[in-house]
Amino acid sequence: MESSRAVLLRHTDDICDDRVQRFFEARGAQIETYCAFKGEALPEIDSTIAAAVVFGGPFCVDQPEVHPFLADENRFIEACLKANIPFLGICQGAQQLAQVLGAYAGAPNAQVPARGHEFGYYELSPTPAGVDLFPQGLVVPQAHYHTFAIPAGADHLAGSQRFANQAFRYGRAYAFQFHAEVTKAGFKRWQDRLGPIHYGQEGAQTRAQQDPLMQQHDATIDAWFSGFMDRHFGPELENLAQEQPS
Repeated sequence: MESSRAVLLRHTDDICDDRVQRFFEARGAQIETYCAFKGEALPEIDSTIAAAVVFGGPFCVDQPEVHPFLADENRFIEACLKANIPFLGICQGAQQLAQVLGAYAGAPNAQVPARGHEFGYYELSPTPAGVDLFPQGLVVPQAHYHTFAIPAGADHLAGSQRFANQAFRYGRAYAFQFHAEVTKAGFKRWQDRLGPIHYGQEGAQTRAQQDPLMQQHDATIDAWFSGFMDRHFGPELENLAQEQPS
């Protein structure tokens, strides 16, 4: 029996040891990774794709003239929405989903006010629409200073103290500004690589603050995100696998 396809759009050359990768590996999905920022062509959408994830990255979504590959990725996202494929946008990917749905994404402004940087581990505050998804007191990794507006017709699911828009749902698509997918090993690499961008900025935690929070909350993050991935992507993976000829 053939595996269902999970299409992952990545924006860095980092090690693929995140929780998204691990979930699809454990479920036996056929993982296809694309890096449009390197010039790779993206796949056509068809009925064999059970899941699509667009990861975070360093590219500003409000600068399409600087990063022309974003237009190809946005067309891919739009096609996923039209095909009703279970979708997850993370950080930059969340901003791209908001943009595809007609909402603002980019640096905070008068329309979407926010304060400073989030780099470290921060508590989410679920909205009434998000209380069934996010447990009270859930602390998640963050690494950003851009944001998005909530698109028309979407459910606003969570915010944080500095950034009111942390998550939304639109049909079978979710947008997470935060990084529940990143493991302790992955965040430690970010401390080395992204620390020079964030450390010292308003709102960013120091490494001395981040390390104990990482140890305290990582297991809870892992359990929550694993449950989310299973509920969101699991049924489609199983359905398509059953439909594939053996």
